[in-house]
Amino acid sequence: MTHTFQVDLRGVVDLLSHHLYASPRVYVRELLQNAVDAITAKRNTDPSAPGVVRIDPSEVTGDGTLRIADTGIGLTAEQVHQLLATIGRSSKRDELGFARHDFLGQFGIGLLSCFLVADEIRVETRAEGSETVRWVGYADGRYSVAPATDQRPGVGTTVTLVPRREAESWLTAKTVTELARLYGSILPFSIMVGDTEVSLGGCPWSPAAGGSVDRRMALIEYAREVFGFTPFDVIDLDVPAAGLKGAAFVLPTPANPAARAGHRVYLKRMLLAEGAEDLLPTWAFFARCVIDTTELRPTASREALYEDSLLAATRDSLGEQLRGWLVRLANRDPRRLVAFLGIHHLGVKALALHDDEMLRLVEQWWPMETNIGRMTLAEFRLRSGLIRYTTQHDEFRQIAAVAAAQHLPLVNAGFAYDTEIIERLPVVESGLLIERLEPSDLTTRFHAIEPAIELGLRPFLANAQRVVDRLGCEVVLRAFDPASLTALYLVNRSAAFTAELKATKERVDEVWADVLQALVETTTDDRPQLVLNYRNPLVRRVVKLDDEVLVALAVEALYGQALLLGHHPIRPADAALLNSSFLGLLNRAVPGDEQVGD
Repeated sequence: MTHTFQVDLRGVVDLLSHHLYASPRVYVRELLQNAVDAITAKRNTDPSAPGVVRIDPSEVTGDGTLRIADTGIGLTAEQVHQLLATIGRSSKRDELGFARHDFLGQFGIGLLSCFLVADEIRVETRAEGSETVRWVGYADGRYSVAPATDQRPGVGTTVTLVPRREAESWLTAKTVTELARLYGSILPFSIMVGDTEVSLGGCPWSPAAGGSVDRRMALIEYAREVFGFTPFDVIDLDVPAAGLKGAAFVLPTPANPAARAGHRVYLKRMLLAEGAEDLLPTWAFFARCVIDTTELRPTASREALYEDSLLAATRDSLGEQLRGWLVRLANRDPRRLVAFLGIHHLGVKALALHDDEMLRLVEQWWPMETNIGRMTLAEFRLRSGLIRYTTQHDEFRQIAAVAAAQHLPLVNAGFAYDTEIIERLPVVESGLLIERLEPSDLTTRFHAIEPAIELGLRPFLANAQRVVDRLGCEVVLRAFDPASLTALYLVNRSAAFTAELKATKERVDEVWADVLQALVETTTDDRPQLVLNYRNPLVRRVVKLDDEVLVALAVEALYGQALLLGHHPIRPADAALLNSSFLGLLNRAVPGDEQVGD
């Protein structure tokens, strides 16, 4: 034996209210959609038929109800049963012609959404050549259909909502006017709330009577009103496959790349979403869009776009149009492009990671930090012949001045995407040379000490090495510019990784400490270097000391100074060493019975 599902309409309404629709305000949209569909159906048979939708809020009706009337096709008694009392059965809708491409909504589920604000829905409708039919539905699932006592003066439909308790505010003139203007402002029909016209009759991106200049100014004003900013620029959007037209507004201030941008989307000129996401590629976070589409599909709640292959293709096409705008800007107005990059370089650099033309644009126009001033990669190549770079901002700070003194131009590629961009350039341009500079590579550029002098300094170097052994580094004596710099503390990547492993090992439990110890043992013993500058007068005096205690204090002080001048992180042990070496030197300089620090 088979049975038919019994539907608890109150349960369905609760489901719609709490899980499908974001707010009860969608009832106005659903009513407008039904009215627009009815008018569209009427005009398919009579193109000269009037297109008017009139909404009378509770102040106009005088009895607390809301009434919406249209000049559409109307329904017969049989169609009322099939459309207004059936949920989820699309076949009857297809037979009656309401599943065609021209239509927006679905009568059954759309009208059902009105139970979010109403306990009773009354529908009076009249089709061509038929009598007026009255349908009354209740929130508990009952409905009745009967001939109306009063005949409508013409073909069309009138829907009356009797409000639920505590939902009366949704039917007031102020609320209804705001919602009708929000959802239906660009519908191609006359939408009236009382005596107020809320439809503009056109899209903001439609050609203006005054030409392109007036159209652009109208779009800028639209962006101010809707998005709250004056755009840096306006870009026309057009994707025929999606029946999409619209405009993109470039933000005048930096945007957070991690924030999900919201775009204004219309479906057949009815507002679908004020904050639709994933319309543009992720790199295009610098733009906000307003579009109208006839082909993209909405989700079940009709408050977002359904993710499918057409939406993916549309996203790619819109990204290509934004990319084309950037290329045109580079060709026609380079100064404006530089101004744009100053605001939104992150988005363009992200695109450059997989787009050759954007990569060349970044190379040509985006100035990067170097140790010989800010300049583009193209300018840097012209001056130095190759692109020498560091991958970390801290590394650049530590060695930039010394590298410049050795006539080594250096790019700071420690900012977002810069390293990837530099390392991708040789892929698209054969013959381009790049060189990644390690801090420890600098020692190969320094002058070695004369063998006779270095031989005489071996006792000092041995004492100095004993001092720095407990600090985990190696002492090296070289001659380099600038002579004013006493010492450099140089750490390459492998040494930094080993140091981080050892530091982490001290903070974790025994099991993880054993794992990290195994990793430490497999790493190369590539220690940081404390490079003393033999050209510095202070270092020349220090290397002549023969007092082991004084040598230790001086080397410790030079170590601490190298950390500070190189912008290295200061560990608690390093801070304590700085204090003890300073106090020790002070005690040696001011001898007496009472030592400083005692």
